Amino acid sequence: MKEDKVDDEVPPSKQTKIDSSQDAFSELTKSEFFNEPVPGPSKAADSSKFSTLLVSLKQKGNPLLKFVTNVPWEYSEIVPDYVMGKTTCALFLSVRYHQLNPDYIHERLKALGHMYNLRVLLVQVDVPEPHHALKHLTRICILADLTLMLAWSAEDAGKIIETYKIYENKSPDAIMERSDTAPYQKLMNALTTIRSVNKTDATTLLSTFGTLSELIQAQPNTLALCPGIGIQKAERIHKTLHEQFLCPSKSVK
Repeated sequence: MKEDKVDDEVPPSKQTKIDSSQDAFSELTKSEFFNEPVPGPSKAADSSKFSTLLVSLKQKGNPLLKFVTNVPWEYSEIVPDYVMGKTTCALFLSVRYHQLNPDYIHERLKALGHMYNLRVLLVQVDVPEPHHALKHLTRICILADLTLMLAWSAEDAGKIIETYKIYENKSPDAIMERSDTAPYQKLMNALTTIRSVNKTDATTLLSTFGTLSELIQAQPNTLALCPGIGIQKAERIHKTLHEQFLCPSKSVK
């Protein structure tokens, strides 16, 4: 028996139809009725969307971004100024700008609507007498279900945003308040007596170094690597931990 030979070649008549179809489609793509399809994000890309801190294009040039060094961030077209997680966002406002443009925050909140569960209003205090403005902003936060966070410098503001991102997936135990009688809480209370060191800073230091001994041995430049701890605060902590706790007794003549 002779094996039937499979002919892979396209018959001339059919090839002519294919060529004419390709020419017709080529003309169609040049017409005003054709829109090039935009490839949508894959599921993998969508799931990794919140692995980085998202920053609004409106925040370009904000000095606080120079101090966001411990988490990756990228610009994105978002409604709030910062998105620290799937349910967490922040609006940034300086007291000076608020005094010049008191309606700005109302416009931003109107655009934000009811999006996000945890909504932070990060206010940078940059005027000598901020009390009246802060009182007004506190009232807005109560009415709009916002959490008010105050920063006294661009560095503080950047580290606050950074800390929110770092603690995004932490367990509640990492930030739960502990009993005042526990050794951990006593150490927390001692650290927060240092000027400008808050509970978040103390928690970060203890979780990073583990023991008081390791914390005491750390140099200022190492302490400054912790989220929320700048070089000035690190030097203050280092100085306090190495001061003498007992004043030298005066010699009696």
